[in-house]
Amino acid sequence: MTLTTFALIRHGQTDWNAQRRLQGATDIPLNDVGRGQARDAVAVVSAYEWDAVVSSPLSRAAETADLIAAGLGLSVARRVPELTERSFGPAEGLQAGPELDALRIPGGFRGAESDDEAASRGLTALEALAEEFRGQRVLVVAHGTLLRVSLSRAIGRTLQSVDNAALNLAHHHAVDGWQLEYFNGEPVMETAGA
Repeated sequence: MTLTTFALIRHGQTDWNAQRRLQGATDIPLNDVGRGQARDAVAVVSAYEWDAVVSSPLSRAAETADLIAAGLGLSVARRVPELTERSFGPAEGLQAGPELDALRIPGGFRGAESDDEAASRGLTALEALAEEFRGQRVLVVAHGTLLRVSLSRAIGRTLQSVDNAALNLAHHHAVDGWQLEYFNGEPVMETAGA
């Protein structure tokens, strides 16, 4: 049985995270708290050996990946455009309130990528990485919503929000599908295949 193991890590904090603004595909950089979170994540992921590090091309994920890879003595293999955060369209930059509520529609926001579209794109990218790195350990740095909807689809149940720079450990088997071992740094009690 060939398992491919993934650490799926959301980038560190940005100023927009701290202000509770929707970021989506807007390229907002890490802040100093986020850089510290990325460096702190090294201790957690160094409990495992990693064969490759990949990330979203958005700077907050790319810098998080660079900091983690450097801490592990590795380099980032590449940026994967399909791992970019879900586009929230005209809702990007907004905080909770009437302006954001006016854009809400079932499954997301007007003019935005839907949960379903983001889940399909993210899971397709992860499965392509599972094929490419079959039997290896891959550390992926991406985005909260993209990881949440992709993992939810992979394991067949709805997950809550993904914390900045926390360990989400998942395993992919070509026949049995996905198994989530850790979510937001905590062991997952039940497991389910896709």
